[in-house]
Amino acid sequence: MTLRDIQAQMSEFVRERGWYAADSKKPQTAKNLAVSISIESGELLECFQWADRGEPRLVAGELADVLLYAAQLANVLGIDLDAAVRAKLELNRTRQWPDAAEPG
Repeated sequence: MTLRDIQAQMSEFVRERGWYAADSKKPQTAKNLAVSISIESGELLECFQWADRGEPRLVAGELADVLLYAAQLANVLGIDLDAAVRAKLELNRTRQWPDAAEPG
């Protein structure tokens, strides 16, 4: 499954539930979806709150939630997430990363 597939399936999921409708109780706005990503990220952190290693099944579920909300945010904003990720990876390949052992 590609990121494009995930975006398409997420859009279909949202459409099936009527969440694209103007009177939806889950309006698909960029702000609402960004907030949802933040909430799900917090739930991901919660998996590690009292342990160095999270329960893989729970971590997987929260990671999936973050990815699905990100895919829907990309849908709403007309972003090709696959292209965006590829571009970001390419940019990161050119960046210089400070050595953790070196001061600031």
